[in-house]
Amino acid sequence: MPKILIIMLASLLLLSACAPGLNERSPDKPAGFLWGIWHGWIAPFSLVLSIFVPAVSIYESNNVGFLYDLGYYLAIIGGFGGLALSRRKNRVKC
Repeated sequence: MPKILIIMLASLLLLSACAPGLNERSPDKPAGFLWGIWHGWIAPFSLVLSIFVPAVSIYESNNVGFLYDLGYYLAIIGGFGGLALSRRKNRVKC
């Protein structure tokens, strides 16, 4: 059991290394499409981390606009909504 806990904590630290709000982005290098995808994938971890670290947010405010939003929402929908669609339902045959 302790191995699983250590792996989960290490994964959380690894995923939160590039969390929105931690890295000061300069106005000349805003977050783009790929950063939007990454931030969408780690949004649940960023949400939990933001409880303990106020500098962390789940959305990068310094972004390029539409392309960042597109990547963010594609990752949220595809990463988590896709899991629900891929579930196999057990149906009772009558």
